[in-house]
Amino acid sequence: MARTASLSGFPEWLPEERLVELHVLDTLRRVFELHGFSSIETRAVETVGQLLRKGEIDKEVYGLSRLQDEESEEAKSHKGDPHALALHFDLTVPFARYVVENAGYLAFPFRRYQIQKVWRGERPQEGRAREFTQADIDIVGDGELPFRYDVEIALVIAEALSALPIPDFLLRINNRKLAEGFYNGIGLTDTAGVLRSIDKLEKIGPAKVAELLKSELGATDEQAHSALNLASIRTEDTSFVAQVRALGVSNELLEEGLAELEQVIAAAVQRAPGKVVADLSIARGLDYYTGTVVETLLVGHEQLGSICSGGRYDALASKGNRKFPGVGLSIGVTRLVSRILSQDLAKATRSVPTAVLVALNSDDSWGAAQDVAAELRGRGIATEVAAKAEKFGKQIKFADRRGIPFVWFTDDDGKHQVKDIRTGEQLDADPATWAPAADDLHVRVLKA
Repeated sequence: MARTASLSGFPEWLPEERLVELHVLDTLRRVFELHGFSSIETRAVETVGQLLRKGEIDKEVYGLSRLQDEESEEAKSHKGDPHALALHFDLTVPFARYVVENAGYLAFPFRRYQIQKVWRGERPQEGRAREFTQADIDIVGDGELPFRYDVEIALVIAEALSALPIPDFLLRINNRKLAEGFYNGIGLTDTAGVLRSIDKLEKIGPAKVAELLKSELGATDEQAHSALNLASIRTEDTSFVAQVRALGVSNELLEEGLAELEQVIAAAVQRAPGKVVADLSIARGLDYYTGTVVETLLVGHEQLGSICSGGRYDALASKGNRKFPGVGLSIGVTRLVSRILSQDLAKATRSVPTAVLVALNSDDSWGAAQDVAAELRGRGIATEVAAKAEKFGKQIKFADRRGIPFVWFTDDDGKHQVKDIRTGEQLDADPATWAPAADDLHVRVLKA
């Protein structure tokens, strides 16, 4: 996979690599639909005002302008124009707009999945691209959304990731109510600021986070110490509840968050054992999260960063006094596929979809060969027809070079045979009944 790209940050896979990506996408789609999620696709562009409506963002957004207008005053003031167009940097903001605009046509709670490309002006490196694919699932309510959906979303994602050819993973889950209630309880009122500082814990370490809390938010040594104590709690079961209470902080919002996180972890222990932990260092820097927050790591590949993140948002989408609370998670498909390919974690069983090449006896036999191919395709067997009546050895070499496992021969008397070029076995065959073994019918992606 290590190839020189003419434009960095915009991955382009070889055919056999694309087969791995398609397997990941098809697997996610299948699991999401088994759980009743409907597919939607939103436009690639949003207005700058729409993208920034929750305040400034820390993403580098690609703006759009017409090249013909590049020197005009309008183009020069593009950045400050809320009506200017930009490529979406995630799928959550476009989805919020979609819900508001189509609320009269949707049945709530609305369950959607969305698999699309997004764009960010990242510094390209493994796991970070400028153009990449995300796979999102969300459940959105009208006015209210029962907390049980927070539990369900986590379990669906655990099932979907378990079906992929990837190493073991861990969903690290926290609750913003728990964190905000705790910070209020120790006298830190700028809870958003504290969350942003705690969100940097893994990058800069506890000592520097403590300095941030004190220098930027006015925290005392004791308050900074308490905030870091909370962030150090991590359990594979519901024992985190007792550990939080042992810190001696009393707050109503804290208790609400504790109860919600306890529900998620208790369900996960039962239905996805070993896949979920309560990790009270997880903050998620975006301000629109209001409850459950999730980040997911590949075990042994932690330096890759989170492969799946998201959470609960109670006010991301609204229309007048009408609120559309939701909960959702987003899988970084390109990040996952990049790691699968670079580490040879999985491979396709062949490089092309084709299972059979129909060989030609002579150029005059091309029509008859097409008839054979049509019969095989009609029964779901991917088939190509040779373009030239070369020596059979050359046609077999062509199939081998393409990664096609079977070559079909028809002699002048109309007798059919099929050869497995991997083993050399050649048998009589009828195009109306013959089929390859189940493992050879379609390309499979196998975990290394």
